[in-house]
Amino acid sequence: MSLFRPDVDRIQGYVPGEQPQDDGWIKLNTNENPYPPSPKVAAAVAEACSGRLNVYPDPLASRFRKATAELFNVDQDWILPGNGSDEILTILNRAFVDPGELITFPYPSYTLYETLADIQGAAHERLLLEPDWSWDIDRVRPQIERSKLVLVPNPNSPSGNCWADETIHELVPPNGVFVLDEAYGDFRAEPHQGEILHSDDGRRMVITRTLSKSYSLAGIRFGFAVAHPDLISGMRKVKDSYNCNTLSLAAATAAVEDQDWMLGNRRRIIATRDRLTKSLCELNFDTVDSEANFIWATHSEISHQKIYEKLKARKVLVRFMKFPESLNDSELTGLRITVGTDDETDGFLEILREIME
Repeated sequence: MSLFRPDVDRIQGYVPGEQPQDDGWIKLNTNENPYPPSPKVAAAVAEACSGRLNVYPDPLASRFRKATAELFNVDQDWILPGNGSDEILTILNRAFVDPGELITFPYPSYTLYETLADIQGAAHERLLLEPDWSWDIDRVRPQIERSKLVLVPNPNSPSGNCWADETIHELVPPNGVFVLDEAYGDFRAEPHQGEILHSDDGRRMVITRTLSKSYSLAGIRFGFAVAHPDLISGMRKVKDSYNCNTLSLAAATAAVEDQDWMLGNRRRIIATRDRLTKSLCELNFDTVDSEANFIWATHSEISHQKIYEKLKARKVLVRFMKFPESLNDSELTGLRITVGTDDETDGFLEILREIME
């Protein structure tokens, strides 16, 4: 007899992207920022290391909350930091969903949502997207109306497309909480700064953000939620006591306070993204207009898995993704390609052209 809960026994678990530990790879598979974080981050971490590491960190992350609240034009009590935005998603499940209640999310999309629902013992349903990555609101509305928690990434992954605020409001459940997962929000043509939270639906909405992408801090694991204080106060009850350590708090605060550095990296990534999209189209790939730091690419004549395997044999990693029973009830496959530096992008394109000859 298994010692694990039945919910744990039956799930597969989330499979993260490959992380090779040797040198020489062009790594375009996990949407990390190819540029380093602000120099102020290293200075802040060094200062924190010379300080009082023998005592617990600030459990409320007061300095970080102050800096982030200013970006979103809200008070500090609208901000909840977490050990990556994935922890924030876990907190949301703990705080709002009882076993058996319904969690819904778009599909194809971020597969961790399904795993977290399984761990919670919640019911979950996929909100199937149209072949062009749009919503059929009339089709998904009955599911939305039964949902306790709706999770929607905007921009979406793996497609990189964005949905307009008018569409987002259609997805807010009448008796539940809506989560706008903006992990890639800083790469949007017009990034949100929380304005949607001040709408009529705002008291039942939560924005989640991560510092892994635009702030180049995937290695420290830091994210945060922005929501009305009534929601934040309840979420705080179920977080770990000291969920953000002293060094990550120092790094995250320094990064958020240096907006010029982040925005400079953002401009470079967007310029390279546009160039990469054009080059992929010249190789007869179909792409989606991306507002993230990656591109979803499909090819009508060549196996995506074979392209992935040939690239990997040349020490180039992209993300081969497969979504069973998705668009038109058929399997969707494709390649999600992270935007790297210009040199990484040129190296990738050179090898891609060679393996497609």
